[in-house]
Amino acid sequence: MAILGIDAAWTAAQPRGVALVSSTDGNWRLIFAGSSYRHFLNHADEGLISTSRPSGSVAEAVALLSAAGKLAGAPVDLVAVDMPLSLEPITARRVSDNLVSAAYGARHCSTHTPSAVRPGKVSDDLRGSFERCGYGLLTKEVCLPGLLEVYPHPALVELMSTEKRLPYKQGKTRNYWPTENPANRRTKLFETWRTIVVHLDQEISGASNALQLPPFEAPSWQLKAFEDMLDAVICAWVGICVFEGTAVPFGDDISAIWIPRSELLATRRARP
Repeated sequence: MAILGIDAAWTAAQPRGVALVSSTDGNWRLIFAGSSYRHFLNHADEGLISTSRPSGSVAEAVALLSAAGKLAGAPVDLVAVDMPLSLEPITARRVSDNLVSAAYGARHCSTHTPSAVRPGKVSDDLRGSFERCGYGLLTKEVCLPGLLEVYPHPALVELMSTEKRLPYKQGKTRNYWPTENPANRRTKLFETWRTIVVHLDQEISGASNALQLPPFEAPSWQLKAFEDMLDAVICAWVGICVFEGTAVPFGDDISAIWIPRSELLATRRARP
């Protein structure tokens, strides 16, 4: 069993985080986590972990699935993507956006509003490329292989049983902690990242090893690269939850955002 997680940017110019997990007898392990498609493909081809600045590129499902299969030693069963996806062209907010916002808005996890421009063609092309490889968009039931839309913010709220959205976006530290100086903001950000990694490591073996925090003095692009990689691992974890029946879809026949539920997670963890 293998699941590919993608933190997909809404424009082709931005990098995308990628994570790959696999399972043997229900024991999940993280095979790869990186901050761009190119890093992922190069790792599959050359076995190298790149530390270079990530760049944007277009999703090529054939190449990504081939690389993932090579690394996992098995075909990918689910692809979990953090980006609006739909069986119809996206022009405005969808039923799925409204349902998630109604359920999680009070916890500061409402969805961003998609449009025909963002993500627009980027979304259509990504969905279409995976569909041509046999990965249809899943909106109601789980059929393997399949493509999923996921959303890390409510997923983390459910994973960590928090009252509201976690402050883990490096570009928003001034909004999170307006009265703190830059050094203290970064300290708080790193503390949040460490807490998230600890929880992910309890779900996926090897997560803490792969998700090594950047140096405290790292430039902003390195912080963003780590954040993208972290989001990709969260996406892969949601894929695990969908496969194990601990996530539910919010949406309709056209689009759905899959989100884990804490009560379902608790039931699974209680099993012998």
